Amino acid sequence: MSQDLPQSLPVRRQQFAALPCRRSEFGLRVMLITSRGTGRWVLPKGWPKLGYSGADLAALEAFEEAGLEGIIGAEAIGSYGYRKHLANRGVVECGVDVFLLAVTRELDDWPERKQRRRQWFTAAEAAALVDEAELAALLRGLT
Repeated sequence: MSQDLPQSLPVRRQQFAALPCRRSEFGLRVMLITSRGTGRWVLPKGWPKLGYSGADLAALEAFEEAGLEGIIGAEAIGSYGYRKHLANRGVVECGVDVFLLAVTRELDDWPERKQRRRQWFTAAEAAALVDEAELAALLRGLT
């Protein structure tokens, strides 16, 4: 006896991102970094790791991917979704919780320095550069 099983929805994998920011004489600035594969402008983010809260992981990714240290918010300020294209040509649906990182220090050397670029932008400039509509909306909402 065969049964038609309902088609399952794709599994959404969780990631955690830092939204690096600082105040300057010109107002709020946010930092974006380039992705390793395509060079798109993105936030530093990563997969869950045992023993790390979402906020702790976001701070770790900001250090590893952008060479930033600072004060990380305890609660996510928002989230967004995107489709991650894998090296094996697969695609994974991802949900990303975003934590504000008040940057206190920019390092000259960091683990992924040779693999990425980093740059400060206004929130409006950053919103125009990212591909994800939900992330762009989150950036436009910053004051």
